[in-house]
Formats: sequence, structure tokens, C-alpha cells
Amino acid sequence: MTSTDTSTTADFSTPLPLAEVDLADNDKFVDGVTPWRMFHTLRHEDPVHWQPEPAPNRGFWALTRHEDIVRVDRDAETFTSTKFVNLEEVDDDQIKKRASILELDGVRHQAMRRLLQRQFGAGVIGQYADFLRGLTARTLDAALAKGSFDFVKEVSADFPINVLARLLDVPEDDTQQLIDWGNRIIGNTDPDYADVLLDSADSEQYRHLPFRSPASLEVFAYGRELARQRRGGNGTDLVSKLVNETPRDGVPLSADDFDNYFLLLVVAGNETTRHAISHSMLALIQHPDQLDRLRRDPSLMPGAVEEFLRWASPVYHFRRTATRDVELGGKRIKEGDKVVMWYASGNRDEAVFERPYDFDVTRQSNDHITFGKGSPHLCLGNLLARTEMRIMFEELIPRIADIRLTGEVPRVRSNFVNGIKKLPVEVTLTD
Repeated sequence: MTSTDTSTTADFSTPLPLAEVDLADNDKFVDGVTPWRMFHTLRHEDPVHWQPEPAPNRGFWALTRHEDIVRVDRDAETFTSTKFVNLEEVDDDQIKKRASILELDGVRHQAMRRLLQRQFGAGVIGQYADFLRGLTARTLDAALAKGSFDFVKEVSADFPINVLARLLDVPEDDTQQLIDWGNRIIGNTDPDYADVLLDSADSEQYRHLPFRSPASLEVFAYGRELARQRRGGNGTDLVSKLVNETPRDGVPLSADDFDNYFLLLVVAGNETTRHAISHSMLALIQHPDQLDRLRRDPSLMPGAVEEFLRWASPVYHFRRTATRDVELGGKRIKEGDKVVMWYASGNRDEAVFERPYDFDVTRQSNDHITFGKGSPHLCLGNLLARTEMRIMFEELIPRIADIRLTGEVPRVRSNFVNGIKKLPVEVTLTD
């Protein structure tokens, strides 16, 4: 198996002068190597690092050690989500209009989670196993028959969006539109995706929309029509649950609550699993010995999925805001400071992971923080993502005798989502 990507373990840990580290520069996140070098430098030289930002932002504390990230993620009283979880600094009007479940803490946050928590629990996800396996087979039948194809488009994006369509109970014909919306919203710093770049003057007119993306208006309109159709019904899909049930705190969802919850489902339900699958496939191509291990011993797959998730780290970071002055890693963090948890760095922390730059599907101790760890904001769809990835690779690996890269692997220009735009491959099928 061959690859056009020649990055090595040494590349990721090659020292980068601290003065060259800039986690606020999206251009440093497009080559697949520089982010890991920056994280490596920070973990070893300045694990609680003050990162300046261009105006109007004021800068943030960058946490790159596993231990510090877990501490902050668990302590919502000291490090709140209510001032927003992305790097953009927002005022009270923006918070009121744009806040989703991600930007809530405490009782209200728990009440909003519980609206859909059962739908993402083991009992319900287990019922989807046959559907997921059938959908996987259909996706792979269509893609593999082509011989040469873009793995992102034909597999990584196609599979999770069809799962989401089932959960939302929307037509399969709408899936490409859902993918497009996700690209435009999450890719708000990438000129190939964004309608309006986040850091452009034009984005100011969209300051009250999630991610400052005009695509949000299209998602809102789509979700509102689904809500109109299902209000008062007895459906069990996610939209029906949102419009027909009241959170346990007794406060009904406002129109903005529904809009933002629905948009989060569309984006999070597609983007993160898609990129995790893409990174996992790329890693298996680049480490054919690991692919061979899974081919010889399929029982390794559950543990391999955890390694896929650690390795992929599809979300680079989430932000919190200090509610009081506090000391962390020997640094004095002031009330109101942004504190950013770089999960991707924590997933390469040498203090937690032996040989962190080795991709090892047999790794036994894998305390990754891809979904959060012990956090009240633990990813609601983590079990679904794990199940989707396990079934995808259980079905894919026995079908392929060989898989090769046939071109470049461009990354999303973003310090938020660790995304792959294209993964051109050629496959040889098993007899």
C-alpha cells in the first residue's frame, strides 16, 4: 500500500520554537503536521499558554495537557460554557439569540440534554444495529464498485448523514443539502466552504446567527417546517421529541431554543463522525500493518474504534470562560478570561498515552478525551458515533484487499474542526 502523505511520527514531535506557535492562525491547521508540533511544544514548554488573538478578540489561555483539560471540562462552576464555547467573543444579545445546549450549564443544561438523551442511549441505538449494517452495506456497494473514488464524499459523508436523516425522519433526497449546510456552517473559516468568512467585515451582519453563517437561516427554515408538520403528533424522531415534550425543568423550548438545537443536531450529527471516519481510513492506509491486524483479528475492532477516536480528534478544541480568578498550571487566570481546552493535544499527551504518536489498534490503555471526560457536556451522540464507526470498519475491511491514496489530502482551514475535505483512493476488492 502506498500513500502520497509522507508525514511520520518524528514530524509530529519535531520541536517548533515557542515563538512560532499561534493557535489563533487557521492557516497553521491545513498541513496535517503543524498543529501537532504546536501542541507538542506547548505541552512541554508552556502547557497553560496565553495565546494572543487579532482584534476584536482579546486572547485566550490554551490548555494542552490531558490533566488540565479534564479538570476544566469537569468544573462548570469555575469554567462556564454560558459565555460561548468557540473562540468568538460575543455580547449578551448574541448569547441570547445564539445559545444552544452547548452554551448552557446547570439545571437548564441537564433538562435540555434529557429531552433527547434516551434517543442516544444504548437501548435505542441497539435497535438501529440492523439498519446501520444495511446502510453501511449500501454505502460500500456504491462506493467500492467505482474502484477509484473520493472516500470522504462516497463513504465518510454519505454514511453518517443518512443515519442522521433516519433520526430526524427526513427524506434521503435531502441528505446532500444537510451535508452542504454543515460544510458552510462549520467551515466558516475556510474559503472553499464559507459563504462569509468568520473574520471578514461582511460577517458582522450575521453576528446573531450561529457561526455567523447565513446558511444557518436555511437550516432554521428547514427545521421550522419539520416542527410545523410534527407538532401535536406522536412521532419518536428527534424533531417530534423537541416540539412535543417539555424539558424537566418545566420551561418549554423557545423558538430560538428549537432553532439552535435543531441546527446543532444537523451539524454535530454529521461533521464529527464524518471526519473521524476519514481520519481513521487515512491512518489505516498509512499504517498497513494495523489494517492487516484488524483483517486477521476482527475482535480487535471495539478497541480499535477507541484508537480511531483518539487519533482522529475531529474537534480540536472547546472554550470555557473563567467565572472567578483561579490558578492553573502555575498561571493566574482572571475572571472573564477565555480558557480553551485543546482536546487534540490531550489525546497525544505523553503523560497519559505510551507512544502517543503511534497509531496502534491494539492499544490497551486509551483514556482519550475526544468526547469529553467526566464532563457535564460529554458528547450526547458518543455511543452512536462509536457504533457507526465500528460497523463501518467491520463491513469495509473484509471487502478490500488493498487501498491506496491517489492524490493529495486537503484539510479544512480551521482551528476548530479537524476536518479532511477529500480522500482520493483506489481499492482492490477481495475475491
